[in-house]
Amino acid sequence: MTQPNTLFYGDNLPVLREHIAAASVDLVYLDPPFNSSRSYNVLFKDESGHEADAQITAFEDTWHWNHKAEETYFQLITQGDETVARMIEAMRHFIGANQMMAYLVMMAARLVELHRVLKTGGSLYLHCDPTASHYLKVVLDTVFGPQNFQSEIIWKRYGAHNDSKGYGAVHDVLLYYAKGRPSVFNKQHQDYEEEYVNQRFRFKDPDGRRWSEQNLSSPNPRPNLTYAYTASNGITYQPPPNGWKYTRERMEQLDREGRLHFPQREGGRLRLKNYYDELPGVPVQDVWTDIPLIGGTSAERLGYPTQKPEALLERIISASSNPGDLVLDPFCGCGTAIAAAQKLGRRWLGIDVTHLSIALQKYRLKDTFGLVAGKDYAIKGEPVDYQSAVQLAQDDRYQFQWWALSLIQARPVSAPAGSKQGKKGADSGIDGVITFVDDATNKAKRAIIQVKSGKVKVGDVRDLVGTVEREKAALGIFLTLEEPTQPMQVEAVQAGYYHSPGWNQEYPRIQIATVQQLLDGATLKLPPSAVTFKQAEKADGQDDSQLGFRFGR
Repeated sequence: MTQPNTLFYGDNLPVLREHIAAASVDLVYLDPPFNSSRSYNVLFKDESGHEADAQITAFEDTWHWNHKAEETYFQLITQGDETVARMIEAMRHFIGANQMMAYLVMMAARLVELHRVLKTGGSLYLHCDPTASHYLKVVLDTVFGPQNFQSEIIWKRYGAHNDSKGYGAVHDVLLYYAKGRPSVFNKQHQDYEEEYVNQRFRFKDPDGRRWSEQNLSSPNPRPNLTYAYTASNGITYQPPPNGWKYTRERMEQLDREGRLHFPQREGGRLRLKNYYDELPGVPVQDVWTDIPLIGGTSAERLGYPTQKPEALLERIISASSNPGDLVLDPFCGCGTAIAAAQKLGRRWLGIDVTHLSIALQKYRLKDTFGLVAGKDYAIKGEPVDYQSAVQLAQDDRYQFQWWALSLIQARPVSAPAGSKQGKKGADSGIDGVITFVDDATNKAKRAIIQVKSGKVKVGDVRDLVGTVEREKAALGIFLTLEEPTQPMQVEAVQAGYYHSPGWNQEYPRIQIATVQQLLDGATLKLPPSAVTFKQAEKADGQDDSQLGFRFGR
């Protein structure tokens, strides 16, 4: 069993079973891939239809009724908990064998494992949308027990969504369950609405601090609190009928602190100043409207399509865990839950099925916190030597491509051509890009990357040279699994040099790097201001001198 903090590459079901100990996790947050913007009805089409394949892109790789879904279904009904088996059988009878049922089967298997790894008293938040939230609630009731349902939280993502055919869909659902009675729940607060502040806190001190009046009368008769009080203004105030709310000593302290409001008219009552800036705010309810979706110009935006606001994850983690607790995100995507856990002093585990995601999280942890993979946290499932890189290339050349690009912290141009995630069509000859600025114009320049996992030849380098010229790029990088031939090396040298005006230095225009060289610690010859993905904002306390020139995400 591994120790946190750790990122895992792989299918989260075997990772949970093989690497995460029972009763070891304090909080689980999961946001499984589910594309509700697609037609709801498509999810219920029989698998023999072609419309679903055309309309559901991100959904299809993970949630498709195929032999894997059938195998998982069989395991649930023959080897799992009897109550879960009956529930999933009934759902299949009702829903049929389609993408929605595949989603529910695969989620049921994972929720069983997530329940196992949670400590007694631990919490789970499942992020979903109204397309499937009602089905997921049934699954969660079965796995956790209906008595362990805590809340259905509505998160308003958008202010408005124009839908000519119906009501605008502007919210997501967070289903909050616990394994038994929650051992941690730290009440969260949000700001008061401006109208309430203006009405309730209408008084101001000379320095502008807002306050409201509060009665100083005791709610019940208290003889020991019935005394005449001579205030600092020299006036003696008679006690209310039930006596004062505080002892004489406490009243004197409040007076010294300037927290008593003296009446302006004769016979008026003393009042306590209730300062607005000392109040925690409104307790957070189960409808969250104060955390907007990340906007296109937000400094937090990193370009990941399903990125969630850090404020959303910080609220969940702050409410349902304490510093030092272990947080698990089994669908960690671009790593917002991981970043929020790190920021809030929690330990963490993240799992994702793509090397692209793992690479993005490595960049984010480096840019935000200065954390280095293999030193400050562990990564499991990535190739660590040449043979494991060869195996990855044989298993899935697109995952190999994403992983290889992460070795030089390059941004993939898009999903690989011809892959299920990418657009079909001719390969443009560009697999990745490193962007840099190296002169006073501040114009971005590019180093373009080609990745090869098979046999290589001199013509491949010539093609890269042509692509660099066609794209008007500054540099070209040929990243190969196999060793380059001598003619390839010669062809690269003959391409000449790129002169960096900002650094007044020459860089080989075409560079060849092998996976083995990069695993051994070799680096590319690039201007040091190179950036790739948009950099994550630095955490408090980090500055450029701590981080140096780093690639971003």
